[in-house]
Amino acid sequence: MSLIPFGLIGAVNPIITLSAYVVLGGMYLLVVPLFLFYWMNNRWNIMGKLERLFIYGLVFLFFPGMVLFAPFLNLRMNGKEES
Repeated sequence: MSLIPFGLIGAVNPIITLSAYVVLGGMYLLVVPLFLFYWMNNRWNIMGKLERLFIYGLVFLFFPGMVLFAPFLNLRMNGKEES
């Protein structure tokens, strides 16, 4: 039985490589952008300067996923209710 070095496992088995691409692509395009939308929606008015800078950096980094969800999410502030 020959041992395959860890770095070559994806070259030997393409299913591992494809599944890694699907998992990383899903994280990049779906999971992290939705988490960023959730975070910004809940903490918009109470974020500090450094937190806001960090979140804006993540928005820049994950911009393609943010663009995918932007037409479907409504993040506008609630208006004042008339009494």
